[in-house]
Amino acid sequence: MTSRLSPREILEILISFPTVSRDTNIPLIDWVQSYLEEHGAICIRHHHPSEPKAGLWAWVGPRIEGGVVLSGHTDVVPVDGQDWASDPFVVSERDGKLYGRGCADMKGFDALAVWALAEASSKTLTKPLHLAFTYDEEIGLLGADPLLIDCLPQVPKPAVALIGEPTELQVVSGHKAGLAIRTEVKGVEVHSSIAYTGVSAVMEAAKLVDWGNRVNAENAAKTPQGIDAMFDPPWTNAHVGLISGGTAHNITAGYCEFVMSFRCVPGESPESYAQAYEAEVRRREAEMQAVHPDAAITLTRMFSSKGLTPETDGAAEALARKLTGDNGSHVVSYGTEAGYFQARGVSAVVCGPGNIEQAHKPDEFITVEQFDKGLAFMRRLIDQLEA
Repeated sequence: MTSRLSPREILEILISFPTVSRDTNIPLIDWVQSYLEEHGAICIRHHHPSEPKAGLWAWVGPRIEGGVVLSGHTDVVPVDGQDWASDPFVVSERDGKLYGRGCADMKGFDALAVWALAEASSKTLTKPLHLAFTYDEEIGLLGADPLLIDCLPQVPKPAVALIGEPTELQVVSGHKAGLAIRTEVKGVEVHSSIAYTGVSAVMEAAKLVDWGNRVNAENAAKTPQGIDAMFDPPWTNAHVGLISGGTAHNITAGYCEFVMSFRCVPGESPESYAQAYEAEVRRREAEMQAVHPDAAITLTRMFSSKGLTPETDGAAEALARKLTGDNGSHVVSYGTEAGYFQARGVSAVVCGPGNIEQAHKPDEFITVEQFDKGLAFMRRLIDQLEA
């Protein structure tokens, strides 16, 4: 019989693969697929259409609908420019914490999910246990829907999806939707002493950024309704985190680029904000072209992520509460892949070990206590599927 690795051993292997989003995740997927197939799992691979990346769906148990899928992403954010006390791609234990890129977000959960499938393969399950691993979550949740479209028709459809982002095993039943638009402003360069004859891409971009400020002020002044009131903040916010452009202090900027993003509460549509932003952009562009016809603004959709809406009597929430004992009401403002499962008719919640505050930082870690609690969660899940 093929020997089983411990969750810690699996974590060390997963962390050793430097699956930064800009790079391939194929070696990690190769290893996970090989290991799970050795334990009798049925695996289906989904390939990125143009890059060396792949998603993986695996499952064990009877071929019937109604099982549980453990969902995680395999990509991590870069470590460039971060000051780490130890090798970010080697798990290091210090003071009750396991350090490494992805230990919290979210290879800690991924390791437990791989362990759970291998462990469940020797059990007599009444419902199947699935695993869904994606790529490109960190650059816009781009890998979830392609995986679901490709793989769901080929497997017994699960009833419940547990997305293991780090929530300290609290049951998160809702999160905001997201949308991001790259904005490229083309100006017309002239000497700043006659700036009125040219178009400054930087100053025109600033007007669009300020439009985002006004949107935030207007939304913050509203009285939140229904589920929206659960969020922090309880309104849709616009944000620009990075902007670049210009040549010199005495030349009107010929180019400026930034990303306008929105995080939308369930009661509002990301698309409506995209349309409002584009209308503002076209107004600004018309004013620019009235000065010089070569001025222009180009918009490119980077991503649009689905929100997770709290379900009434949701199967995923009921199961997660049973496994964790958490009876609180929790929503978050960051995005996850849960909304994609929900949109495909699979009840979904976010629930995983670790703390989101550790994600993306130098010396990212998950506590040993949280990792052990995650293991206990998986043991209870397997027991539930055996019952």
